[in-house]
Amino acid sequence: MRLMHTMIRVNDLDESLKFYCDALGMKLLRKQDYPAGEFTLAFIGYGGMRDTTVVELTYNWGKHKYELGDAFGHLAIGVDDVYAACQALKAKGVKVVREAGPMKGGTSVIAFIEDPNGYRIELVEDRSGGDA
Repeated sequence: MRLMHTMIRVNDLDESLKFYCDALGMKLLRKQDYPAGEFTLAFIGYGGMRDTTVVELTYNWGKHKYELGDAFGHLAIGVDDVYAACQALKAKGVKVVREAGPMKGGTSVIAFIEDPNGYRIELVEDRSGGDA
């Protein structure tokens, strides 16, 4: 077994693709309209769908507002330098909602940004090369 993807619903697919692909550097892996169901799916990620876990952006046609609820926490992205990543993302107009710094009660360096839909994304300083 393997974790394939996680799905989030988005208000504006083009705006979300711009955020995840242009600002965060993910690649659009697959996009398909489903006219009978009136929705579009876009799969994005840093690697191929067979090799890595990716994010599925679901745009339901005609629906432009969702309640985020309080059960979902956040997505996490590993970066080499959280401070530098925050500066680069701010320059691209990304909203930083928790500045880079040590995690409370820990030594890990983290920050939080917000996507156009209000979803939180944690930036985690990861110098391990991606190994858990």
